[in-house]
Amino acid sequence: MLDLLKATVRTVPNFPIPGVQFKDITPILANPKLLRYAVDALAEPWKEANITKVIGIESRGFILGAMLADVLNAGFVPVRKEGKLPFTTIRERYGLEYGVDTIEMHIDALDSDDVVLIHDDVIATGGTAAAAHRLADFANARIAGYSFLIDLTFLDGKSKLDQNLRCHSLIQY
Repeated sequence: MLDLLKATVRTVPNFPIPGVQFKDITPILANPKLLRYAVDALAEPWKEANITKVIGIESRGFILGAMLADVLNAGFVPVRKEGKLPFTTIRERYGLEYGVDTIEMHIDALDSDDVVLIHDDVIATGGTAAAAHRLADFANARIAGYSFLIDLTFLDGKSKLDQNLRCHSLIQY
């Protein structure tokens, strides 16, 4: 099933800018069996970790992140691009493979009692997940680890993440 999952990811050349080979997960999302398999496989390593909140990073991280939160009986915390959340936020700048951006989280989304799983659909350079980790640190939450559907290993994004934490991905390129 994992091979089918990987084969279903569509590569879109030159998106969002020339030279980027974008990994499109929408064909997985459209297939209920693959979608369920992906969520269950992403959740499996975390079932005994007592996760209380799953951070989902905008935008595709919202989809699987919210489903992971449901499977793990945890709350969901959206981390969005600057200016998209309606309440008081904290923000963090980060680098990505084709520029610099800023993400935000509601200031009251996490607290020191939370055990957090950070989820995104793809880890590329690691900047976004590292920035989400810094946002969770601001709230004094405990980070359990990182979850990704796809790891673009040639970009070595995991090297920017806390090496003492588990980092789980289903598909590697």
